[in-house]
Amino acid sequence: MPLAVLAQRDISRFMITEFGHFALILAFIIAIVQMVVPMVGAQMRWPGWMAVAEPAAQAQFLFTAFAFGALMWAFVTSDFSVQLVVLNSHSAKPMLYKISGTWGNHEGSMLLWVLIVSLFGAAAAMTGGGLPPRLKARVLSVQAAIGVAFFAFILFTSNPFVRVDVPPFDGQDLNPLLQDPGLAFHPPFLYLGYVGLSMAFSFAVAALIEGRVDAAWGRWVRPWTLAAWVFLTIGIALGSWWAYYELGWGGFWFWDPVENASFMPWLLAAALLHSAIVVEKREALKSWTILLAILAFGFSLIGTFIVRSGLLTSVHAFANDPERGIVILVILAVFTGGALTLFAMRAQAMEAKGVFGMVSRESALVANNLLLAVSCFVVFVGTLWPVVAEMAFGRKLSVGAPFFDAAFTPFMVLLGLLLPVGAMIPWKRGKLGQTAWKLRYGFMLALALAGLAWAMQSGRSLLGPVGLFLGAWVTFGALLDLWSRTGKSGAARLLRLPRADWGKATAHIGLGVTIFAIAGLTAWQQEDIRVAMPGEPFEVGGYQMTLRDVVQERGPNYFSTKGIVEVTRGGREVAVLTPEKRVYPVAQMPTTEAAIDYRFSRDLYVVIGDAQDNGGWTMRTYIKPFANWIWGGCALMALGGFLSLSDRRFRVAAGARKTSAKGVPAE
Repeated sequence: MPLAVLAQRDISRFMITEFGHFALILAFIIAIVQMVVPMVGAQMRWPGWMAVAEPAAQAQFLFTAFAFGALMWAFVTSDFSVQLVVLNSHSAKPMLYKISGTWGNHEGSMLLWVLIVSLFGAAAAMTGGGLPPRLKARVLSVQAAIGVAFFAFILFTSNPFVRVDVPPFDGQDLNPLLQDPGLAFHPPFLYLGYVGLSMAFSFAVAALIEGRVDAAWGRWVRPWTLAAWVFLTIGIALGSWWAYYELGWGGFWFWDPVENASFMPWLLAAALLHSAIVVEKREALKSWTILLAILAFGFSLIGTFIVRSGLLTSVHAFANDPERGIVILVILAVFTGGALTLFAMRAQAMEAKGVFGMVSRESALVANNLLLAVSCFVVFVGTLWPVVAEMAFGRKLSVGAPFFDAAFTPFMVLLGLLLPVGAMIPWKRGKLGQTAWKLRYGFMLALALAGLAWAMQSGRSLLGPVGLFLGAWVTFGALLDLWSRTGKSGAARLLRLPRADWGKATAHIGLGVTIFAIAGLTAWQQEDIRVAMPGEPFEVGGYQMTLRDVVQERGPNYFSTKGIVEVTRGGREVAVLTPEKRVYPVAQMPTTEAAIDYRFSRDLYVVIGDAQDNGGWTMRTYIKPFANWIWGGCALMALGGFLSLSDRRFRVAAGARKTSAKGVPAE
């Protein structure tokens, strides 16, 4: 290729990257304008100033999207004049991982963070036509303030467009653990959930500034909370699935600090979602709902701090930089502390109007909220206790899965027991006996299934039967709740039910499936660890396993030691599995690639280890019943959320309809 053409191409790449940097600066400036002008306009009741919010939100998103696209282009084209590309990419890397390398690092992931902040702001500007103008201006102003903080953080401490004076011939590659499809899509979904909670926070702070929370506010905040919860569900599920098949340890959840950092906002978002229903339906729990909105986003910021500060070590952590961690801690303190201070000042304005009895759906939702909030607090204490113990007492402690399993599980058991009854009991005042009678067949069937499981297992714990009972109880309760809504019309009306009803039932069924799958997998899985000799069969759980050969192969950017394992049962071939150990020469890092035979009711999971002096190979084999049901349950929960979001009632501002009927401006 002529030198002139190469030079022109390099100049074009250089200009795109520089334009991306300028676009990021412009987005920062626009965010400052959006933060200040609409808020002043709302306070002074100046329509022109309030109207700035909508075009500013859209412009901020467009410039941020351009900046993100420019960084992605640098990764795709292997532009090694950009320091971030040098540190996190390589010319031989597959294209998918070049793209995901954009956010597979601290600086790029923070740019993704502000992109999603601006995306939600632009979406609120475009879909918030039914919002009162002053509330809309304040919501977009608060959302912009969040963007301003993180734009400043990126530009002054974590600039992704930093150049190198002498571009190297090639890059240093992306962390091999991140070179996986599950991890390629995990961060964007997780961030859509994390950052999506910023909208609920913005609505809460705007309502506190106005001093008014009503049923319309509850209707407006629910879709944003639901969307964030759905994306967070997908992100957590993808991360769990990745840990299951990529890390080679055979588990799906380790109570790792970064896992907990995403799980805590998920619990609070679920509580917020149910609490907002009470605000919308009964105009009760206003103060609690506002507090949950503040805490849910606050825990998202705590998660960002944990991942990036180096305070807690994790395989998932992006950075180990205490100085940048302090900046994030300051952002956390300003936004969460400021919102809580405003909440304390305005608490008296959050007067509840709805009155309800002890036996009512409102009370059930209060219990739901308390269980979710306390379980979140338990996870929070367990996650940070090692740091507290070291700072306060000078002792190094480790809080692992046994603590979390023992402390967290009882709250989920209580939640599972309560959920079917709480979902069917009437609003305001109900009779527990009538609701329980409607659920009698579901309870008896769940109990019968648990008894059957107990009779079939031998010498094992109650965990499996209890998990089956809880999962079946939640699932059958959701189905009976759905059927009860058809009235006398029966099946004829079932398909005409609102999508929100179908969404609620689907999400609850997904939770039931997940509860059963986790309990069943934990109680009934089988494990075998041995030195396998090539050609010598051995048995695990009724399967004949034979290590036929071990071969050396070369991948696009790695070297592989691959085992060939033949699996038979009753003389018939079940599968041929190929577990691997890979070495990435650029990153100088090994990885373990488990081989899994996925089936509906079980997974056969094989990991190959190191060669032994006697010619054998270390091999671990697991039989994992109902493993796929865990992620199937998560998929059902997410599907339920999407079904509810597709309900037209979620997309129409309740306040606009109510006020227009009375002829009163929605102000």
